[in-house]
Amino acid sequence: MIDTYESVVSRAPFVLRRRVRWADCDPAGVVYTGKFSEYMLGAINFFFADLGAGAYMHWIKSLGVDTPCKGMSLEFHGALWPEDEFEMRCEVTDIRHRSYDIAVEAAQADGRRIFRGTFSPICISRDVRKGVEIPPSYRLALERHSAIRLN
Repeated sequence: MIDTYESVVSRAPFVLRRRVRWADCDPAGVVYTGKFSEYMLGAINFFFADLGAGAYMHWIKSLGVDTPCKGMSLEFHGALWPEDEFEMRCEVTDIRHRSYDIAVEAAQADGRRIFRGTFSPICISRDVRKGVEIPPSYRLALERHSAIRLN
């Protein structure tokens, strides 16, 4: 049996399950603060892969855009220790002309909240590296994930 530390458990809503590794923790056994941003970015990468049907980079390249991070925030609610499992639920919460927000809510199975974060990409032209409108097919894919509300 292969043991994994990350797995997609739902696509609608999009949910990624994660298990804490000992290497993620300080000598006292508590997850380093910086690891939380890595957890969130990992969930975002899985979300993007799902958004692009497994070929996100190829898909956005065909649209002539890139989606770098414009902003990111985290609010902490609880600690994690080695082997703790938690889930990160991703939802598109705001779609603007050029950018959008993805909310990530992390909690353990018993409902204990771990963190809430927001990741805000912006669409830029691959050619001139300047902000552009979100392409229609990209906007449609985002809208599929915006109807599912986080608690």
